[in-house]
Amino acid sequence: MGTDSPPACGARLVHDFAPELIGSRTHQLCPGCGEPIALRAVVEAIAELGATDSSVAVFGIGCSTAFSDNLDVEVVQALHGRAPSVATGVKRTRPDLTVLTVQGDGDMASEGLQEVLHAAARGERITCFMLNNGVFGETGGHMTATTVLGQRTKNTPDGRDAARDGHPIRLAELVAALDGSVYVARGAVDTAPHVRRTKRTVLRALRAQQHGFSFVEILTMCPTGWLVETTRAPAYLADHHAQVHTLGVLKDLPGEARP
Repeated sequence: MGTDSPPACGARLVHDFAPELIGSRTHQLCPGCGEPIALRAVVEAIAELGATDSSVAVFGIGCSTAFSDNLDVEVVQALHGRAPSVATGVKRTRPDLTVLTVQGDGDMASEGLQEVLHAAARGERITCFMLNNGVFGETGGHMTATTVLGQRTKNTPDGRDAARDGHPIRLAELVAALDGSVYVARGAVDTAPHVRRTKRTVLRALRAQQHGFSFVEILTMCPTGWLVETTRAPAYLADHHAQVHTLGVLKDLPGEARP
């Protein structure tokens, strides 16, 4: 049939491709935000592992918290920065469960840095995911501990300056240096290949928690907090954040193939 006339029958939805563990198909996050993509990778990995009924996700405080009541897994809400400690309590009480945290960089690296580092040093058998966009998105878009040099935020309009603001913390590298961590990786969601590789690191991290502490940092877009056009956000991530917070597997179990 040609395109010069209306179709004989109306369009119909064949499949919405939404993950089974996400409830509502809508969210209130800003256009161009990368956190929904990262969270989709996490819940798809949980479903793929068959851990839907045996997982507990501990959420920190941040933009991603908007998803905490929209997932078909058990969720515990923690105070700002305290998710690793809450997850530790859950895992020690129920070691048979898959326990994970979902936190932003403001929550994990600024508010709760000691929590995640001590959990890693103790080798707690949990998995922590940090969604890193370099801003406190929910509370106004100001600088965090991971904000890269030169990055504009609401309180660094001229860009982060090392002499004034210090240098960004590379959290994945800190965690990888601790003996209690067994798997550490950093991914991103700015391109389809990066999303695919990030999903593999998420799967690997969840499997690895039976041996010790596992950690995945996921670089996400925040065009609102970055003060850039929505369509420019993926390129901004690649040109700025990924140049400092470099992608890849930093630590893996001996003898395991890297994703």
